[in-house]
Amino acid sequence: MRLVSFYPVLCAARLGEARAFYTELMGFEPTFESDWYVSLRRPGPPAYELALVDPNHPTVPAAHRQSARGLLLNFEVDDVDAEWERLVVRGGLRPELDLRSEAFGQRHFIIADPNGVLLDVITPIAASEDYADQFMGSPSA
Repeated sequence: MRLVSFYPVLCAARLGEARAFYTELMGFEPTFESDWYVSLRRPGPPAYELALVDPNHPTVPAAHRQSARGLLLNFEVDDVDAEWERLVVRGGLRPELDLRSEAFGQRHFIIADPNGVLLDVITPIAASEDYADQFMGSPSA
């Protein structure tokens, strides 16, 4: 298979609130918008894409017409402490997981979008000796 694009599409019952969350707080811009679907792009390089769909739209199979659950989106950033300050301290978002450093090589916190999709905001840090040898190298290696 020759892949030409890949991006998640989240079922979002609270479509308008999710659109506002991802545009106002996470830096995405709409590239297509209707009353049942919103396509978003975060300018780059690299550019990132994300879409939102009303789960009750007929293009969503009937057995799956619910907001996304059990999903965690990773947002890797340069300065997780600054994002904690912006989103939680000043922005008033409730953390699902408080800011902390992990032995497996991340400093991070978790928040939720209006539909309950979790966003793990991460800055890589040095892993402990217990985890350091579990890394396989860079993707280009």
